[in-house]
Amino acid sequence: MQDTTAFDATLFSNPPLPPGPALEQVREFYSHDHFATKLANCVIQEAAYGYAVCSMELDRRHINAQGFPMGGAVFTLADFALAIACNYDEPPTVAMSNTIDYLKVAKGTRLIATARVVSAGRKMGFYHIDVHDETGVHVAQMSAKCYRPGPRN
Repeated sequence: MQDTTAFDATLFSNPPLPPGPALEQVREFYSHDHFATKLANCVIQEAAYGYAVCSMELDRRHINAQGFPMGGAVFTLADFALAIACNYDEPPTVAMSNTIDYLKVAKGTRLIATARVVSAGRKMGFYHIDVHDETGVHVAQMSAKCYRPGPRN
């Protein structure tokens, strides 16, 4: 069944996470990211300053016509882990650029993305995200540059 809910701009006005949020608070906050959590089935496993681990159980929706996990599914999981790592105990932050390298085809049925801060400043942050499957296959790596826009004048 397709969700026919009309777009609502107020969705962009969620209150920020409190300082040092517990894992359940992070999960609740990001449960509003319907694409990642509902459609793609991403789950937050760990969250801390500059760090996040998210997973995705692979099923038919993630598999392309050749029978492999779709690149877009891998990217979505990596991008979701990035969102958590770059926003945990930081002002609202958005990705400016992401580069992903697909290294190997997953052999397992579960993908795990680990995002780590490389360098974080007042306005910009740089992050590295690795995606493995549960068997240890290194499926992809992403590098990302993020921006903290702050209040508008």
